[in-house]
Amino acid sequence: MQAAFVLVIAVYCLTSCASLSHHQFSEPAAGWQTKTGQLMYRTAKATLIGEAVVRFSTTGDFELTVSKGPGITLLTLRQDAEFAQFNASFTGQRWSGPTAQAPQQLRGWLGLRDQFLRAPNQKTLRYINGGETFRFQF
Repeated sequence: MQAAFVLVIAVYCLTSCASLSHHQFSEPAAGWQTKTGQLMYRTAKATLIGEAVVRFSTTGDFELTVSKGPGITLLTLRQDAEFAQFNASFTGQRWSGPTAQAPQQLRGWLGLRDQFLRAPNQKTLRYINGGETFRFQF
């Protein structure tokens, strides 16, 4: 009896924790727009140049992947209207959560979604946020 009780509590804790920390992003589908090109990201201390793949939907879903050659992903960003997931493998910086609670250093990256949704057909997109400059060339 006691073992069954412990098992029920353990299963509840594991499934409750998993459901609270997991956000389901929409997967790219036929209606999504995809752009490939280059990103130059610049701050006062660093510059990053890489191949960029941007995907977004008319409903506000957004994905960005920045890489250096095949198989070397530097950064991934997934975002919808309320939630974001950021992974910069080249710096080890990872974050996920509600966009309203994002750390200050990610605000520029999280502002990219609105820039692409506002001007989806541009061949060049330049976005400045504080000391950060993002320049996409498609």
